[in-house]
Amino acid sequence: MLVSAAVTSGAAPEAASETGSDPAPSHGARIREQGRARRDETVFHYVALDGTGSALTWGELDDRSSQLAGALTDRSVGEGDRIGIGLRNSPECVLAIFAAWKIGAVPVPVRWDLPDWELARVREVLAARLYLAAEDLPWIRASAEAPIPDLPDVISPHTHGICSSGSTGTPKIIVSGAPGTYLPAFATPFADQWTPIPRPQHILVLAPMYHINAFATLYQILVGDHLTMLEKFDAALAVDVIERHHITTFTATPTMLQRLADLSDIRERDLSSIAWILQGAAPMPPALVHRWVELIDADKIYMSYGMTEGLGTTALRGDEWMLHQGSVGRGTRATDIRIIDSDGMELPPGEVGDVYLRSDSYGGSLYVGEAPALPTTEDGFRTVGDMGYLDDDGYLYIIDRRVDLIVTGGANVFPAEVEAAIIDHPKVADVVVIGLRDPEWGRRVHALIEPVDAHDPPTYEEIRAFAKTRVAAFKAPHSIEVIDAIPRSEATKVNRGRLVEERDE
Repeated sequence: MLVSAAVTSGAAPEAASETGSDPAPSHGARIREQGRARRDETVFHYVALDGTGSALTWGELDDRSSQLAGALTDRSVGEGDRIGIGLRNSPECVLAIFAAWKIGAVPVPVRWDLPDWELARVREVLAARLYLAAEDLPWIRASAEAPIPDLPDVISPHTHGICSSGSTGTPKIIVSGAPGTYLPAFATPFADQWTPIPRPQHILVLAPMYHINAFATLYQILVGDHLTMLEKFDAALAVDVIERHHITTFTATPTMLQRLADLSDIRERDLSSIAWILQGAAPMPPALVHRWVELIDADKIYMSYGMTEGLGTTALRGDEWMLHQGSVGRGTRATDIRIIDSDGMELPPGEVGDVYLRSDSYGGSLYVGEAPALPTTEDGFRTVGDMGYLDDDGYLYIIDRRVDLIVTGGANVFPAEVEAAIIDHPKVADVVVIGLRDPEWGRRVHALIEPVDAHDPPTYEEIRAFAKTRVAAFKAPHSIEVIDAIPRSEATKVNRGRLVEERDE
């Protein structure tokens, strides 16, 4: 199995304690420390789709992850080995990750609901020492009956891996370049860059653990924050949990925020416990930002742009966004930004090109598999293929992925722009835009529509007329397709490439 050149974004932060002098403890040591010091404190809640749930104290998290760690060593898993974790959001998923850290292994959550052929490709690239799936739950749970082993203190060479198909469809595992040591800076609340955030936070985990935004919350629990994890995102259940558990923060995709805002009673619900929220994964349609400003106020909304590879981040707060609408912010945490054209030349403000980032604040990453290394400048800027531009004040605007660009009649159309133009139509619950083969246009703009009411879907004429009030006529859909539901993953992402392949065949 090949490993590509490291996708580094600077050296990993030094493994130093909060004092800056002593070596940082391993994740396993930190879990044991919390298990002793805060043994009876309930820090983890799990909520199933039917609203039932369970809870774990720090003592239980420590003991049960040690017991599972012993069971993993019995299965010949050890330091540096990758463990594929194909489990739904659950206590067992969290315990498996903690257990991996305790034996110095590398936990890699895997999307369990892929087609068999695609999952087989991912597992081949992953080359895990052990792969945990739903059928392993009985022995994982039975490990709670075993004695608590005396485990040596070891440090995983990589904190985690995240699976991705990338823009090419080639399976790859993005492995963190940082070792498995406890670094409080990695769990500092994002909003703390603007205003002090009281601790402990009460964090709602909406995304599946195979998404980096969900996985990152495990670093925050090590610092002392409390987690409430949903088995699967459901908008109505999420609001119930916010009220019941007095949630103070969560990270969400635009699709999640759209579904939450679309709840018929959202304005009557108690969201007063929310101190801040973070939006990521894709640019948020301006109309949706304004809806959330009305719900919780602009200074509680934060928007960020980054990627699993850890090249850097940009961010801004909602009140800042109001002055730079559509932006994903300026470089934060020592991130520099360049916009570069296809000839490698840096572009001035206002011109669209490839977005390159560089930061010394992240541990970097490497690819497991045969995915190509990222394009890199001589002085260390890298890109994952997103396109955008900077304004005169240095604020970044993401247009779309280069791979998703639709060239229709010789003109460039970015699907995200068209989706943002359509999503506010009163008959549209969800939308995704793709480019399909067309003898006249080369590629035609095609919109897949999930209607609010299946018995009263929007017509092509309604969608095209609505879109033309918001984008140029050549960007408006030339065809639509009404479907029962947009095929999104549990992280609410959609595979445009697969949708195109299914319709171009």
